[in-house]
Amino acid sequence: MRRNPHRAVYDRAAALAVLREGLVAHVGLATEAGPVVIPMLYALDGDRVLLHGSVASRLLRGAAEADVCVAVTLVDGLVLARSAYHHSMDYRSVVLFGRAVRVDDLDERRAALDRFVEHVVPGRTRDARPPSEVELRRTMVLALPVDECSLKVRTGGPVDEDVDLDLPVWAGVVPLATVAGAPVPADDLVPGVPVPDYARAWARPAAAP
Repeated sequence: MRRNPHRAVYDRAAALAVLREGLVAHVGLATEAGPVVIPMLYALDGDRVLLHGSVASRLLRGAAEADVCVAVTLVDGLVLARSAYHHSMDYRSVVLFGRAVRVDDLDERRAALDRFVEHVVPGRTRDARPPSEVELRRTMVLALPVDECSLKVRTGGPVDEDVDLDLPVWAGVVPLATVAGAPVPADDLVPGVPVPDYARAWARPAAAP
């Protein structure tokens, strides 16, 4: 890493931890019309990242068996410095490079779709109806191994110039976190169905194994 190399973290376990915690990936690939980047739900499945969408998706069809770039970023805080120049953010960012492989086996695809649900809401697959064979065939799943990746981390407070330290300007960090609100039932929910614990107590899955 050449830009701010002091922020590089060469630790595979730390990179996987960020991928466990994240929910949205930005997927980039080259197309005939030029480069394209699109945000997508993803799931970490062991040592690979899974992507999915409709078989009609031009992006996924183009990404299958192609070189792609996948980025996942978690913003942990706003860093307010005394000077505008030194404002920053605390963050953790993983960038993956590799060839996305299409998952064609239906049983493996079914397991992958379960993994998407469990990545976002652990415990949900116990209750939700599993996908039918028709739904499986309508869904494309791509797998990208976590082989070539980089992790960049910025933590701590502002780094101001010495000449600015005596300025009467507040400096510090505004921490950011994802906090779930109270679950809102569907308008057509069957009466008497309780809110499950995994929805009532949802938290970003930072500690998921």
